[in-house]
Amino acid sequence: MTDELLVSKIVAKNDTHLFSLLYDRYADKVYGKCLGFSKSPEEAQDMTHDVFVQLFVKLKTFKGKSKFSTWLYAFTYNFCLNYVQRKLKKEQEKFTSLNEDFHGSSAEEPEVSDAKIFEMKVDKLSKALELINPDDKAILLMKYQDDFSIQDIILALDIGESAVKMRLKRAKSKLIEIYHSLN
Repeated sequence: MTDELLVSKIVAKNDTHLFSLLYDRYADKVYGKCLGFSKSPEEAQDMTHDVFVQLFVKLKTFKGKSKFSTWLYAFTYNFCLNYVQRKLKKEQEKFTSLNEDFHGSSAEEPEVSDAKIFEMKVDKLSKALELINPDDKAILLMKYQDDFSIQDIILALDIGESAVKMRLKRAKSKLIEIYHSLN
């Protein structure tokens, strides 16, 4: 049974048994995305559970304009972004100036080549990704971890092509800036 047919049956009958089939298909992928945003496997498991709870409630909002897997991917990213932003806000309340230096943007960012991103050392890159704005992290992970094309990102984020390209450019610049500021 296709994802789209399964979703329509779940929505029509509010069937938790059928929803478990959807869960089985996508739990590992959702967990992987959550793990990319969390600091521990346990936190990623909790986030995955929460994604599926919210998914069950919001499944009726799936309109079939894209493949279900693409819609779920965007749904998961949005959940993770919101989760990280709430967590970051709590941390910022404790440490008010923790990330101020990293959120400024200049009027003209230099072009950063993809080769520069690939040359970064993994451990230092991981630290830089922890410090970067969650929205920037999400778009970079889509592009470089998940091999999303520009068109895939357009569909996942529901924004225009020029917005995707500009967000990628700015996110790469910020990542490079943070990366070079690390010891």
